[in-house]
Amino acid sequence: MATISLRKSNTRLPPEVNRVLYVRNLPFNISSEEMYDIFGKYGAIRQIRIGTNKDTRGTAFVVYEDIYDAKTAVDHLSGFNVANRYLIVLYYQQAKMSKKFDQRKKEEELTKLQEKYGVSTKDK
Repeated sequence: MATISLRKSNTRLPPEVNRVLYVRNLPFNISSEEMYDIFGKYGAIRQIRIGTNKDTRGTAFVVYEDIYDAKTAVDHLSGFNVANRYLIVLYYQQAKMSKKFDQRKKEEELTKLQEKYGVSTKDK
C-alpha cells in the first residue's frame, strides 16, 4: 500500500498534516456506521464526531490513530461522492477554527454594545 511506502521512506509531511480531519458537505442523515465504513478503509480510527446541531449538521471530525492513514484518507476521499454530495475533507487546523470562533464572539459583543448604547449601523 501507499501508506507503507510513505512510512519506510521517512518522507517529511507538510506542517498542516495531522491525524484530525474536518469533513464538510456530508448528507444530514449519515450514520456513524456509514462514516466508519467510508473512513475505516484507510486506517484505524480513534474517533468520529458527527455534527448534530443546526450550525454543525453536515460536518464531522474524524481522528485517525496514525498520521499517514489520515493523509491517505484526505488524498482519496476529497471529492468522494456520498449520496450525491461531494465530500470536502480537510486537515483540522486549530488556529483557523479559533479565529472563526473569535470573530463570531466579537460580533456578538459588538451587537450587545450597540443595543446597550442605542447605536444603529443603518445609514439614515
